[in-house]
Amino acid sequence: MPNDGSCFKPGNPSNALPPPCPMPNAPSSMNAETAVYKSPQGYIKNTFLILIAFATAFFPRILNTVGVPSPINFLHFIVVPIVGVIVITKTRVKNRKQILLTWTLIFALVLLLAVMTSSALLNSAGLINVLLDFMLLAEPFILLIGIICIPFSLEGLNKFKRWILSFVIIHIFLALSQKILLEVGLLRRNGMTMEDNIQGVFYITGGGHVVSAMVAMSFSLYYFFTAKSVSILIRSAFVFAAFLVLLFADAKQVLLVYLIAWGCLILINVKDIKLTLQYIIAAIILGYILFWCVQNLPAFRAFNTWIRPEIYGPEGDATILKTAAFRIIPSYFKSSLNWYLGLGPGHTVGRLGGWMLEDYWNLLGPLGATIHPCSQAVWAVWRGQYLDSSFFSPLFGWVAIWGDSGFLGLAAYLYLASIVWRRICLDDFSKLMMLTVMVNGFIFTLMEEPGYMLSIATLIGLRWQEQRLTNAKFR
Repeated sequence: MPNDGSCFKPGNPSNALPPPCPMPNAPSSMNAETAVYKSPQGYIKNTFLILIAFATAFFPRILNTVGVPSPINFLHFIVVPIVGVIVITKTRVKNRKQILLTWTLIFALVLLLAVMTSSALLNSAGLINVLLDFMLLAEPFILLIGIICIPFSLEGLNKFKRWILSFVIIHIFLALSQKILLEVGLLRRNGMTMEDNIQGVFYITGGGHVVSAMVAMSFSLYYFFTAKSVSILIRSAFVFAAFLVLLFADAKQVLLVYLIAWGCLILINVKDIKLTLQYIIAAIILGYILFWCVQNLPAFRAFNTWIRPEIYGPEGDATILKTAAFRIIPSYFKSSLNWYLGLGPGHTVGRLGGWMLEDYWNLLGPLGATIHPCSQAVWAVWRGQYLDSSFFSPLFGWVAIWGDSGFLGLAAYLYLASIVWRRICLDDFSKLMMLTVMVNGFIFTLMEEPGYMLSIATLIGLRWQEQRLTNAKFR
């Protein structure tokens, strides 16, 4: 087989699969996909690039903490799209379904970028605002495209999984180590509570304890349900270690997110009565165990913080605080177009407008970044509140997309998410991961947290690839 990859050209418009390149001693019945698997050059290059892209979003916080300059936090914004372009253009896969799925996702990304650009033009937002806000939302989809583009063999996919899981093991080890070091006083708390410092590789970042717990739990559940050849004791130990990270970090909302997502999954599966009953029974048992722990074990007492019905009513403090952005953002609208295109990328309550522009103004200001007073108006409502948990924050994902890019931006993002749900999330685990993202979008800004979102995208991509290798309908 030629080393330059000339036998396969991406983007072939023909509906027919091209014949495989001739291979020495290959059986005549070998199909095109099998031939692709036997070509290691492109495979090794593409999977290595995907790992690098994932690592640039997974490890920069901990590297910044140990002395690497803060611009490393922006490196993934450059690496991920470059890797995505390379993988898409250099891939040798010729499966029609993979090609069609790839181009459908690319079209949806272009549509989202077009809406954001229109919003920026309407509101005089800076170009750097558009690029950063787009990448915060689009980055996980770009990585997902890269993963589904690769024609993995079973052996190659297993190697890729081992690398990803090793990253997560490092994360869990660091999180548990941080608990021990904080307890003995060898790690300073940086003005936060001890629990907020249990962040693993996301040390130190605002809300990093929640991200830490979400990533640990998501990967541990993936390992538990998919690594069937491994002893159940080892798989259970992995889940237990991840749960300890959640418990030590006091990341109460992670459990709530999973319970709500699980409830949604149960409703979605109502058509399968047997499976629905299994889920309901498991949910009842888990719910009772959790309730007993909250009432009887000191380690779970912090969960009682949220059990205050008086703050959740129509006039309750939590309700008024959580919905503040819905009242403040429209007060800055200058025309009816703002309802459809928002106030501009990075101008309201997303990760960019809420934190990044202020924290990195010395870097982003000279690049033409723009700030809108709406962001500070929402912050002023939350700052100093006794309900200082991110669970009650008026800055959260869905309202941020609407505030920045209006109803058209929200529709474009939902269209992108729907493609992943319909075409890639083909089993209950993938759907559960997708639902946790949707639920998190109502709580805080995790939908724009690169470490978390790229982790979920990787898990969904892995499940899709596993099913492609075991299900003949993918071929």
